[in-house]
Amino acid sequence: MLSAFLYFDLSFMVWYLLGPMQVQIAEALQLDTQQRALMVAVPILCGALLRLVLGILADRIGAKRTGLLAQALVIGALLCAWKLGVHDFSQVLLLGMMLGVAGASFAVALPLASRWYPPEHQGTAMGIAGAGNSGTVLAALFAPALAAAFGYQTVFGLACIPLVLTLLVFAACAKEAPGRVVRKGWADYGRVLVGNRDAWWFMFFYAITFGGFAGFASALPGYFHDEFGFDPKLAGWATAACVLAGSAMRPLGGVIADRVGGTRTLLAVYLSVALLVAAAGIGIGGPLGAVSLFVLTLLCLGAGNGAVFQLVPQRFGADIGVMTGLIGMAGGVGGFLLAAGLGVLKQQTGGYGLGLWGFACIALLAWGLLRGVTRQWRNQWAALGAARV
Repeated sequence: MLSAFLYFDLSFMVWYLLGPMQVQIAEALQLDTQQRALMVAVPILCGALLRLVLGILADRIGAKRTGLLAQALVIGALLCAWKLGVHDFSQVLLLGMMLGVAGASFAVALPLASRWYPPEHQGTAMGIAGAGNSGTVLAALFAPALAAAFGYQTVFGLACIPLVLTLLVFAACAKEAPGRVVRKGWADYGRVLVGNRDAWWFMFFYAITFGGFAGFASALPGYFHDEFGFDPKLAGWATAACVLAGSAMRPLGGVIADRVGGTRTLLAVYLSVALLVAAAGIGIGGPLGAVSLFVLTLLCLGAGNGAVFQLVPQRFGADIGVMTGLIGMAGGVGGFLLAAGLGVLKQQTGGYGLGLWGFACIALLAWGLLRGVTRQWRNQWAALGAARV
């Protein structure tokens, strides 16, 4: 569990590295708002797509070996960016694509932890391992200040130090769960998706919870800078407060879901998020109000992430590796669309209001759709295990 958490935590730190430094990088490379948004969204999309690849690889060569390989690739990419430099938009997009490998760590860390625990403790176990998304807090706290002091390219080199240390810990301590793991291939992903409505439901619901978390985490530094004139360091600190709330709440969301049921937890999450983001879109409370609203929003989304993965092992216990990849991919795609969409709408309309209201409407739609399938799930899954639905 510790190895999975640390690997996930530091991977998420570098996956998110461009987000907190987006204002400084955009000024240095003369990027407009839309390009800046795409810059921070590309790692999210590539991380989403690569989760399927790493999921298959983890089943074939083991989660530990896959994690070691992925971490080595990320370290290599950061060292190249540090030594050779990042000088234009195309180069920063290429770096973002490589950082997507770190985002794909989701497909390694969660199965590595999940396979050690019974169904009634899946929410807690997956929540603790998934709390590794708190690595985004480290990036938001330190990256803008380090970039201001030493330059953003130096930050790429400095990030390699904790990554190498984590790689050593993971190599020494990570262990595969006992028992045989059935190898999955592309056909297995197709089999789960074709004719299985629940798989699509979970992908949609996670696209809102994790997509909202990842999308806002990447977009908020630019939002606070554009809307309220925060300097990069202050924008990073404000974002760190929001991300910390969401990261800390993820394991608690799993615990709450174990106690009261995953669907009840998610229903409360979607309704709360819709109201909070709509209020932010109106501009209630000025800068302090915006920070407070997004702290609460990401706190709710973090709880939703934990709740989704309390439900997944109950429905797809035999296909947890496949579903972790598919659901993680959907979450990343949701984050990409949110981060990129907010930037596009900001450039086209001059403000973030329309994008925020749009996300609030989608969260409300998710609440209504979840209500429609809740009774069916509770009836169908009642005999599958001791965990609450």
